[in-house]
Amino acid sequence: MIHEVDELLEKLVKRDALNGSSVELVFDAPTKDWVARRNGPAVDLYLYDIREDLQRRVPAWEDQHGADGKVNARTLPPRRFKLSYLVTAWTQRPEDEHRLLSALLSAFIRNPMIKADLLEGTLAEPDLPVYIDVGQPPSQDRSLADVWSALGGELKPSLDVVVTAPIMVNRQAPIGPLVLAGPSLGLTSGGATEVVAKRAPAAMTGDTAEEGQPIELVPVGAAGKKPTPGMAIRVRGLRTR
Repeated sequence: MIHEVDELLEKLVKRDALNGSSVELVFDAPTKDWVARRNGPAVDLYLYDIREDLQRRVPAWEDQHGADGKVNARTLPPRRFKLSYLVTAWTQRPEDEHRLLSALLSAFIRNPMIKADLLEGTLAEPDLPVYIDVGQPPSQDRSLADVWSALGGELKPSLDVVVTAPIMVNRQAPIGPLVLAGPSLGLTSGGATEVVAKRAPAAMTGDTAEEGQPIELVPVGAAGKKPTPGMAIRVRGLRTR
């Protein structure tokens, strides 16, 4: 998934920001050694952080339905991760770098969401969009100054671009057989067993259970015996929502 996000950003930047120019697009860490070796203008998209988007996480299994509408599998839903990129422009003059950053900023804010039908590879499998945020306030446990300090370089104008992309878990849970009959209840009274003659669920019979509709318990005697005359119990079943 990560390399496909790289390819997505590369395509977006070349199409909407660089416009066929000779500016090189790289994904290197902008360390002092890299800066010393650099030749010519470049745009650097450095991936410096990967975290799960917990606000979009669904902690429950999802039912998968077959062509007949019945549940045939349960799977874990896709997980979403935030990929943070430090985006910088490198030229001989600060004015040119600022123009590149302006073009990059415009490209990102024009594409806040990439629809699922425009994605390719594993990014398209979950049928979920990819979100792009730029210039948002950093979290309290990190700052871009800390990133530059870790890289050993000097603070430089940059864009903080966060891409939220889905990834499939590809894990299924076993399911039990379909329920084809309603439940039964056994009661014992004077050596006889009362068996509930309860209707099958409405989903199986096509019937609609009304609230307060009585369900009769039909008395059945012990093995080989007739039921006790007049012994019947009526209970009211409440429709569940």
